[in-house]
Amino acid sequence: MVPKTVNSIDFLITYSKNILLIGNDVKMLADIKAWLSTQFSMKDMGEASYILSIKIYRDTSRRMLWLTQSSYIEKVLKRFTMEHSKRGLLLMRHGVKLSKKQSPKTDEELKSVRIGDLEANGIGLHVI
Repeated sequence: MVPKTVNSIDFLITYSKNILLIGNDVKMLADIKAWLSTQFSMKDMGEASYILSIKIYRDTSRRMLWLTQSSYIEKVLKRFTMEHSKRGLLLMRHGVKLSKKQSPKTDEELKSVRIGDLEANGIGLHVI
């Protein structure tokens, strides 16, 4: 029987050999973790600060959670030697359809792709 009101929200996210537990009910998370440890050999790594190149910010007093990919964006900019480029808000045009046909086909085309090319085609990025 399912209760009429559910106050607990829990997520179990897996990637490769990693498990990330997220929820608003600490006891429930502890129970899930205890059960999982009976089924698998596990090591508690503490609170996650990164998952899949996504930085996790928490404000526990306000019960808020923020996610950002700024470190991934920095890595991409560095790869294309654009780490000193001007930053700001680039608006995304609604309804833009991307397809695999637009992808670079050769190494030379791949090297020539720059974020400015995306902007020229009406695709914007927001980098803080």
